[in-house]
Amino acid sequence: MKALFAVVLLACAAFAQDDAAVAKARTACGPDNIFFDVKTSETSHAPATPEAGKALVFVIHQVYTPNNCEGGDECGILARVGMDGSWAGAMYGASYLYLNVEPGEHHLCTNWQSIFASRSSHAALTSFTAEAGHIYYFRMRLFGDRALIMDLDQINSDEGKYLLASYQESESRARKPRKNYAEESN
Repeated sequence: MKALFAVVLLACAAFAQDDAAVAKARTACGPDNIFFDVKTSETSHAPATPEAGKALVFVIHQVYTPNNCEGGDECGILARVGMDGSWAGAMYGASYLYLNVEPGEHHLCTNWQSIFASRSSHAALTSFTAEAGHIYYFRMRLFGDRALIMDLDQINSDEGKYLLASYQESESRARKPRKNYAEESN
């Protein structure tokens, strides 16, 4: 009986460490209670150069349609984009957003915005060092038919420019979360 208790106690400690590690890694994201309304723009407002003394960062939601989805817009996936612990905006479907950032080390996060915990647990993280006057392109993708995997990687400027020309700009605004799913789906 003591051996069984010790195993259960050690398993609980291991799960607690995993939760703490996940929470620490997700500090690049913003608070869980911030949600966004998003629309895509027919015309692009993306700058060709960064603001003076800053770097320009594009985050592009590259669409991959799983076999069990129809319509090509990631089954309605709305992805929040965070940097250094604050949400910067969100993207819906095949779209992108951009940020002007100070030079230095930055931690970037994308997270599936959903009222369902199993979906909102999907996040992808990366870090990079920005240099003033430089442009950086990151691609966010969601893979899988049943078990979904979110991926965020830095891509080269040729691929980045191609995707920007192919997709629409996302315009988002933060809002308070709604109280229930019925309100969320309207």
